[in-house]
Amino acid sequence: MQGIKIGVRKVGAKFDIILLAISGYVDTTTCQELTQTVQGLTEEGHIQFITDLGGVSYISSAGWGVFMGEIKGIREKGGDIKVVHMNPEVFEVFEMLEFNRILNYYDSVEEAINEFDLLRGLDIVQSESKPANTKKSSLSSSAITETVPGVAVAFSNEQMSVSDFPLVEKIKRIVLENPFLSLFEIKKVLTSDQYGQVNIGWFKLHSVLKSLSLETKEKRYRYYRSR
Repeated sequence: MQGIKIGVRKVGAKFDIILLAISGYVDTTTCQELTQTVQGLTEEGHIQFITDLGGVSYISSAGWGVFMGEIKGIREKGGDIKVVHMNPEVFEVFEMLEFNRILNYYDSVEEAINEFDLLRGLDIVQSESKPANTKKSSLSSSAITETVPGVAVAFSNEQMSVSDFPLVEKIKRIVLENPFLSLFEIKKVLTSDQYGQVNIGWFKLHSVLKSLSLETKEKRYRYYRSR
């Protein structure tokens, strides 16, 4: 059985987030190396950590204890530890020990990086508006209504392509196609040709999802099941 390997690199808009790419297994025989790595980086002044567990086959309670032992001090300094890419077996232990109540888990490294940068107020995405579509629509002007939460929208699926849908309806359609997409993945779908290459900022996307009560995967799945 292999031991542990830890890769360290800096990521993020300001390259001040530490990405720990861990592979192997983390238990009583290997967790000391992980502890020394985290503590050494913390002593150097690093307080933003993303732990990529995609290559980890097993983490014992002692292994998870490394994160539990370090996160309090890191958060007191204004930092955090975010976890990404757990395989089903590792995630099962993670939930069973209820560490999901303490550590934030993300689907991808990109999503965790963006969350760090957003919380620090960094402009990670240009949210320039797409130029108005000058192509004439076959619908009358009364057939398309600009949407706001709680206001009904009239449009014809038969006459409009998905790229012509109002933003709210595009997001609803994406959720109905796959309710398990992350915020990062929803944004990526919106930028596709099919959805009209919508370039939306992270705060705005989260705000729209929240106004629709779709800001979490659990809520998006309930919405999906209700349709």
